[in-house]
Amino acid sequence: MHEEWDIGSPGVLQLPSGRRVRGRALRAPLPDGPLPEFGVYLQGRPLVPIDWDSRWVHWRDFRVPSDGADAYDALYEVWVRAGRQRVEVACSGGRGRTGTALACLAVLDGIPAKEAVSFVRRHYDPRAVETPWQRRFVGRFRSPG
Repeated sequence: MHEEWDIGSPGVLQLPSGRRVRGRALRAPLPDGPLPEFGVYLQGRPLVPIDWDSRWVHWRDFRVPSDGADAYDALYEVWVRAGRQRVEVACSGGRGRTGTALACLAVLDGIPAKEAVSFVRRHYDPRAVETPWQRRFVGRFRSPG
């Protein structure tokens, strides 16, 4: 049995299914506590190697992902792994791209796309998902089922 993220820890979002995902800002220090077992990093360029399994998605600040199919694949992997591992999603500031990704995870978890941004703003950060095109990206994101 793996150790889950503590629901009271900064940045931890619990989805309706019970899956927990940590969102965070890469420019802030790594939070105390257990390390992620998997992370998806939303940046304009790849990160330096890190000590856990990870994936980079090309996603410039204030934008949407450069490759929607790659982003979908990475977020689906986060959603699946969150059922059995500590996973995190992060960008430089932890709000726009990270909030958008978390809202997409909410859609994968069964929240209607039109409600996902509100869910993330209520349970993660009131300023998550910063731009109209990021909100539109979430609104068009679909669960495979």
